[in-house]
Amino acid sequence: MTNATAHTISVKTGSAYGNLFRTAVTALGPVVWGTTYVVTSELLPQGHPMLAGLLRALPAGLIALAITRTLPRGAWWWKAAALGVLNIGLFFPLLFTAAERLPGGVAATLGAAQPIIVAVLAVAILHESPSARRFVWGVIGFVGVGLVVIGPNAAFDGVGLVAGLASAVTMALGVTLTKRWGRPAGVGPTAFAGWQLTAGGLFLVPVTFLVEGPPPAVDGPAVLGYLWLGLFGGLFAYVLWFRGVTTLPVTSVAVLGLLSPMVAALLGVVLLGQTLVPIQLGGFALSLAAIVAAQIPPRPRPHSSVPSLVKERNTR
Repeated sequence: MTNATAHTISVKTGSAYGNLFRTAVTALGPVVWGTTYVVTSELLPQGHPMLAGLLRALPAGLIALAITRTLPRGAWWWKAAALGVLNIGLFFPLLFTAAERLPGGVAATLGAAQPIIVAVLAVAILHESPSARRFVWGVIGFVGVGLVVIGPNAAFDGVGLVAGLASAVTMALGVTLTKRWGRPAGVGPTAFAGWQLTAGGLFLVPVTFLVEGPPPAVDGPAVLGYLWLGLFGGLFAYVLWFRGVTTLPVTSVAVLGLLSPMVAALLGVVLLGQTLVPIQLGGFALSLAAIVAAQIPPRPRPHSSVPSLVKERNTR
Protein backbone atom coordinates (compact mmCIF):
# COMPACT_ATOMS: atom_id res chain seq x y z
CA MET A 1 0.00 0.00 0.00
CA THR A 2 1.44 3.37 -1.03
CA ASN A 3 1.54 6.39 1.26
CA ALA A 4 -0.98 8.16 -0.99
CA THR A 5 -3.43 5.26 -0.76
CA ALA A 6 -3.05 5.06 3.01
CA HIS A 7 -3.64 8.80 3.29
CA THR A 8 -6.79 8.55 1.15
CA ILE A 9 -8.19 5.72 3.30
CA SER A 10 -7.39 7.68 6.45
CA VAL A 11 -9.16 10.78 5.14
CA LYS A 12 -12.24 8.78 4.11
CA THR A 13 -12.35 7.00 7.48
CA GLY A 14 -12.04 10.28 9.35
CA SER A 15 -14.77 11.82 7.21
CA ALA A 16 -17.08 8.86 7.85
CA TYR A 17 -16.60 9.09 11.61
CA GLY A 18 -17.09 12.86 11.44
CA ASN A 19 -20.39 12.46 9.57
CA LEU A 20 -21.51 9.77 12.02
CA PHE A 21 -20.86 12.08 14.97
CA ARG A 22 -22.64 15.03 13.31
CA THR A 23 -25.58 12.78 12.46
CA ALA A 24 -25.85 11.55 16.06
CA VAL A 25 -25.73 15.12 17.38
CA THR A 26 -28.31 16.33 14.85
CA ALA A 27 -30.61 13.45 15.80
CA LEU A 28 -30.84 14.88 19.33
CA GLY A 29 -33.07 17.63 17.93
CA PRO A 30 -35.92 15.36 16.78
CA VAL A 31 -35.46 13.25 19.91
CA VAL A 32 -36.10 16.33 22.09
CA TRP A 33 -39.06 17.34 19.89
CA GLY A 34 -40.52 13.91 20.58
CA THR A 35 -41.06 15.01 24.20
CA THR A 36 -43.39 17.84 23.13
CA TYR A 37 -46.55 15.71 23.21
CA VAL A 38 -46.13 14.41 26.76
CA VAL A 39 -45.02 17.83 28.04
CA THR A 40 -48.01 19.52 26.39
CA SER A 41 -50.55 16.95 27.55
CA GLU A 42 -49.26 16.55 31.10
CA LEU A 43 -47.89 19.97 32.10
CA LEU A 44 -49.34 22.77 29.99
CA PRO A 45 -52.81 24.40 30.12
CA GLN A 46 -55.08 22.81 27.53
CA GLY A 47 -56.38 24.69 24.51
CA HIS A 48 -53.29 26.88 23.96
CA PRO A 49 -50.99 24.98 21.58
CA MET A 50 -50.12 28.14 19.64
CA LEU A 51 -48.84 29.78 22.82
CA ALA A 52 -46.63 26.74 23.38
CA GLY A 53 -45.19 27.19 19.89
CA LEU A 54 -44.62 30.90 20.45
CA LEU A 55 -42.87 30.31 23.77
CA ARG A 56 -40.75 27.61 22.19
CA ALA A 57 -39.52 29.94 19.47
CA LEU A 58 -39.30 33.60 20.47
CA PRO A 59 -37.54 33.44 23.89
CA ALA A 60 -35.05 30.91 22.50
CA GLY A 61 -34.33 33.15 19.52
CA LEU A 62 -33.82 36.24 21.69
CA ILE A 63 -31.51 34.32 24.03
CA ALA A 64 -29.43 33.14 21.05
CA LEU A 65 -29.18 36.72 19.73
CA ALA A 66 -28.16 37.99 23.17
CA ILE A 67 -25.45 35.32 23.46
CA THR A 68 -23.98 35.74 19.98
CA ARG A 69 -24.69 39.46 19.40
CA THR A 70 -24.76 38.70 15.70
CA LEU A 71 -27.42 40.11 13.37
CA PRO A 72 -28.04 39.32 9.69
CA ARG A 73 -26.43 41.50 7.04
CA GLY A 74 -27.52 42.40 3.55
CA ALA A 75 -29.65 39.77 1.83
CA TRP A 76 -29.59 37.62 4.96
CA TRP A 77 -32.26 39.83 6.56
CA TRP A 78 -34.90 38.55 4.14
CA LYS A 79 -33.38 35.07 3.88
CA ALA A 80 -33.43 34.60 7.66
CA ALA A 81 -36.99 35.94 7.80
CA ALA A 82 -38.12 33.58 5.03
CA LEU A 83 -36.47 30.56 6.68
CA GLY A 84 -37.87 31.49 10.08
CA VAL A 85 -41.40 31.78 8.72
CA LEU A 86 -41.16 28.49 6.81
CA ASN A 87 -39.37 26.41 9.47
CA ILE A 88 -41.22 27.84 12.47
CA GLY A 89 -43.75 30.62 11.88
CA LEU A 90 -45.95 28.77 9.38
CA PHE A 91 -44.96 25.28 10.45
CA PHE A 92 -46.26 25.61 14.02
CA PRO A 93 -49.78 26.91 13.20
CA LEU A 94 -50.27 24.29 10.50
CA LEU A 95 -48.94 21.53 12.75
CA PHE A 96 -51.16 22.53 15.67
CA THR A 97 -54.19 22.88 13.41
CA ALA A 98 -53.62 19.31 12.22
CA ALA A 99 -53.07 18.13 15.80
CA GLU A 100 -56.35 19.71 16.95
CA ARG A 101 -58.49 18.37 14.09
CA LEU A 102 -56.90 14.93 13.69
CA PRO A 103 -55.84 12.14 16.04
CA GLY A 104 -52.22 12.63 17.05
CA GLY A 105 -51.13 9.56 15.15
CA VAL A 106 -52.59 10.78 11.86
CA ALA A 107 -51.01 14.21 12.29
CA ALA A 108 -47.63 12.63 13.09
CA THR A 109 -47.84 10.38 10.04
CA LEU A 110 -48.56 13.32 7.74
CA GLY A 111 -45.50 15.05 9.19
CA ALA A 112 -43.46 11.94 8.43
CA ALA A 113 -44.03 12.64 4.72
CA GLN A 114 -41.36 15.34 4.98
CA PRO A 115 -38.42 13.14 3.83
CA ILE A 116 -40.34 12.19 0.68
CA ILE A 117 -41.02 15.86 -0.09
CA VAL A 118 -37.39 16.80 0.60
CA ALA A 119 -36.23 14.09 -1.84
CA VAL A 120 -38.35 15.76 -4.54
CA LEU A 121 -37.32 19.32 -3.61
CA ALA A 122 -33.64 18.32 -3.61
CA VAL A 123 -34.00 17.62 -7.33
CA ALA A 124 -35.95 20.80 -8.09
CA ILE A 125 -34.09 23.28 -5.86
CA LEU A 126 -30.67 21.75 -5.18
CA HIS A 127 -30.42 20.21 -8.67
CA GLU A 128 -29.43 16.84 -7.26
CA SER A 129 -29.85 13.74 -9.38
CA PRO A 130 -33.15 11.91 -8.82
CA SER A 131 -32.69 9.02 -6.39
CA ALA A 132 -35.15 6.14 -6.28
CA ARG A 133 -33.29 4.90 -3.21
CA ARG A 134 -34.02 8.04 -1.19
CA PHE A 135 -37.64 8.07 -2.27
CA VAL A 136 -38.20 4.40 -1.45
CA TRP A 137 -36.66 4.68 2.02
CA GLY A 138 -38.68 7.83 2.63
CA VAL A 139 -41.87 5.92 1.80
CA ILE A 140 -40.79 3.02 4.05
CA GLY A 141 -40.18 5.43 6.93
CA PHE A 142 -43.56 7.08 6.31
CA VAL A 143 -45.30 3.69 6.44
CA GLY A 144 -43.36 2.69 9.53
CA VAL A 145 -44.40 5.81 11.46
CA GLY A 146 -47.98 5.24 10.37
CA LEU A 147 -47.93 1.72 11.78
CA VAL A 148 -46.51 3.00 15.07
CA VAL A 149 -48.83 5.91 15.78
CA ILE A 150 -52.13 5.47 13.89
CA GLY A 151 -54.72 3.63 15.96
CA PRO A 152 -57.58 1.52 14.63
CA ASN A 153 -60.16 4.24 15.34
CA ALA A 154 -58.38 7.05 13.54
CA ALA A 155 -60.70 9.72 12.14
CA PHE A 156 -60.00 11.98 9.19
CA ASP A 157 -60.88 15.65 8.77
CA GLY A 158 -60.42 17.50 5.47
CA VAL A 159 -59.03 20.72 6.95
CA GLY A 160 -56.79 18.75 9.30
CA LEU A 161 -55.41 16.64 6.45
CA VAL A 162 -54.62 19.72 4.35
CA ALA A 163 -52.98 21.43 7.34
CA GLY A 164 -50.91 18.34 8.16
CA LEU A 165 -49.62 17.95 4.62
CA ALA A 166 -49.01 21.71 4.36
CA SER A 167 -46.92 21.61 7.54
CA ALA A 168 -44.77 18.85 6.04
CA VAL A 169 -44.36 20.82 2.79
CA THR A 170 -43.53 24.04 4.65
CA MET A 171 -40.86 22.43 6.81
CA ALA A 172 -39.44 20.48 3.85
CA LEU A 173 -39.15 23.68 1.80
CA GLY A 174 -37.53 25.49 4.71
CA VAL A 175 -35.01 22.69 5.24
CA THR A 176 -34.17 22.53 1.53
CA LEU A 177 -33.69 26.31 1.24
CA THR A 178 -31.55 26.23 4.37
CA LYS A 179 -29.33 23.73 2.60
CA ARG A 180 -29.29 25.77 -0.62
CA TRP A 181 -28.40 29.07 1.02
CA GLY A 182 -26.08 27.54 3.60
CA ARG A 183 -24.85 29.60 6.51
CA PRO A 184 -23.07 32.93 6.01
CA ALA A 185 -19.33 32.94 6.57
CA GLY A 186 -18.34 33.70 10.14
CA VAL A 187 -21.83 32.98 11.55
CA GLY A 188 -22.11 30.08 13.97
CA PRO A 189 -25.05 27.67 14.30
CA THR A 190 -26.35 29.39 17.45
CA ALA A 191 -26.67 32.77 15.76
CA PHE A 192 -28.11 31.15 12.63
CA ALA A 193 -30.76 29.33 14.66
CA GLY A 194 -31.42 32.50 16.65
CA TRP A 195 -32.27 34.46 13.50
CA GLN A 196 -34.84 31.90 12.43
CA LEU A 197 -36.34 31.35 15.88
CA THR A 198 -36.74 35.10 16.38
CA ALA A 199 -38.27 35.63 12.92
CA GLY A 200 -40.64 32.71 13.37
CA GLY A 201 -41.53 33.80 16.91
CA LEU A 202 -42.31 37.37 15.83
CA PHE A 203 -44.53 35.99 13.08
CA LEU A 204 -46.34 33.88 15.68
CA VAL A 205 -47.08 36.75 18.10
CA PRO A 206 -50.11 38.21 16.26
CA VAL A 207 -51.25 34.78 15.04
CA THR A 208 -51.29 33.40 18.59
CA PHE A 209 -53.28 36.27 20.07
CA LEU A 210 -55.76 36.29 17.17
CA VAL A 211 -56.40 32.55 17.44
CA GLU A 212 -56.16 31.94 21.20
CA GLY A 213 -56.64 35.34 22.81
CA PRO A 214 -54.86 36.40 26.02
CA PRO A 215 -52.53 33.85 27.64
CA PRO A 216 -53.93 31.74 30.49
CA ALA A 217 -52.77 31.70 34.09
CA VAL A 218 -49.95 29.21 34.57
CA ASP A 219 -48.94 27.12 37.56
CA GLY A 220 -45.59 25.61 38.55
CA PRO A 221 -45.76 22.54 36.26
CA ALA A 222 -46.74 24.77 33.32
CA VAL A 223 -43.74 27.02 33.96
CA LEU A 224 -41.46 23.97 33.90
CA GLY A 225 -43.13 22.78 30.69
CA TYR A 226 -42.66 26.11 28.94
CA LEU A 227 -39.04 26.28 30.10
CA TRP A 228 -38.41 22.81 28.68
CA LEU A 229 -40.02 23.70 25.36
CA GLY A 230 -38.12 26.98 25.10
CA LEU A 231 -34.65 26.03 26.29
CA PHE A 232 -34.45 22.44 25.05
CA GLY A 233 -37.19 22.09 22.42
CA GLY A 234 -36.32 25.52 21.04
CA LEU A 235 -32.76 26.77 21.57
CA PHE A 236 -30.92 23.47 22.08
CA ALA A 237 -32.78 21.39 19.49
CA TYR A 238 -32.87 23.97 16.70
CA VAL A 239 -29.19 24.89 17.04
CA LEU A 240 -28.31 21.22 16.54
CA TRP A 241 -30.89 20.80 13.76
CA PHE A 242 -29.79 23.76 11.64
CA ARG A 243 -26.14 22.86 12.19
CA GLY A 244 -26.89 19.41 10.79
CA VAL A 245 -28.90 20.76 7.85
CA THR A 246 -25.98 22.94 6.72
CA THR A 247 -23.27 20.27 7.16
CA LEU A 248 -24.94 16.96 6.19
CA PRO A 249 -26.86 15.73 3.12
CA VAL A 250 -30.31 17.26 3.34
CA THR A 251 -32.19 14.03 2.61
CA SER A 252 -30.29 12.24 5.38
CA VAL A 253 -31.17 14.96 7.88
CA ALA A 254 -34.84 15.03 6.86
CA VAL A 255 -35.24 11.32 7.63
CA LEU A 256 -34.00 11.95 11.17
CA GLY A 257 -37.30 13.76 11.75
CA LEU A 258 -38.95 10.32 11.95
CA LEU A 259 -37.37 9.99 15.40
CA SER A 260 -39.80 12.55 16.83
CA PRO A 261 -43.05 10.52 16.61
CA MET A 262 -41.15 7.38 17.58
CA VAL A 263 -39.84 9.00 20.76
CA ALA A 264 -43.34 10.33 21.49
CA ALA A 265 -44.73 6.79 21.24
CA LEU A 266 -42.01 5.39 23.50
CA LEU A 267 -42.63 8.06 26.13
CA GLY A 268 -46.29 7.17 26.01
CA VAL A 269 -45.35 3.63 26.97
CA VAL A 270 -42.82 4.57 29.65
CA LEU A 271 -44.58 7.54 31.27
CA LEU A 272 -48.28 7.21 30.41
CA GLY A 273 -48.75 3.45 30.68
CA GLN A 274 -49.60 2.96 27.01
CA THR A 275 -48.81 -0.31 25.24
CA LEU A 276 -47.45 -1.26 21.83
CA VAL A 277 -48.95 -4.10 19.81
CA PRO A 278 -46.85 -6.24 17.43
CA ILE A 279 -47.80 -4.20 14.34
CA GLN A 280 -46.47 -1.08 16.06
CA LEU A 281 -43.21 -2.84 16.85
CA GLY A 282 -42.99 -3.74 13.16
CA GLY A 283 -43.47 -0.07 12.35
CA PHE A 284 -40.60 0.81 14.67
CA ALA A 285 -38.38 -1.65 12.80
CA LEU A 286 -39.31 -0.15 9.42
CA SER A 287 -38.73 3.41 10.62
CA LEU A 288 -35.36 2.57 12.15
CA ALA A 289 -34.33 0.77 8.95
CA ALA A 290 -35.26 3.86 6.92
CA ILE A 291 -33.30 6.17 9.23
CA VAL A 292 -30.18 4.00 9.10
CA ALA A 293 -30.38 3.39 5.35
CA ALA A 294 -30.71 7.11 4.65
CA GLN A 295 -27.38 7.76 6.39
CA ILE A 296 -25.44 5.37 4.13
CA PRO A 297 -23.95 7.31 1.22
CA PRO A 298 -24.79 5.95 -2.24
CA ARG A 299 -22.12 4.05 -4.08
CA PRO A 300 -20.28 6.18 -6.64
CA ARG A 301 -21.18 5.36 -10.20
CA PRO A 302 -18.37 3.60 -12.08
CA HIS A 303 -16.77 5.79 -14.69
CA SER A 304 -16.59 4.45 -18.20
CA SER A 305 -13.13 3.72 -19.53
CA VAL A 306 -14.13 4.41 -23.15
CA PRO A 307 -13.17 8.11 -23.19
CA SER A 308 -9.72 7.37 -21.75
CA LEU A 309 -9.16 4.63 -24.38
CA VAL A 310 -10.16 6.99 -27.18
CA LYS A 311 -7.87 9.68 -25.79
CA GLU A 312 -4.99 7.19 -25.59
CA ARG A 313 -5.49 6.12 -29.22
CA ASN A 314 -5.59 9.70 -30.42
CA THR A 315 -2.28 10.48 -28.74
CA ARG A 316 -0.47 7.60 -30.42
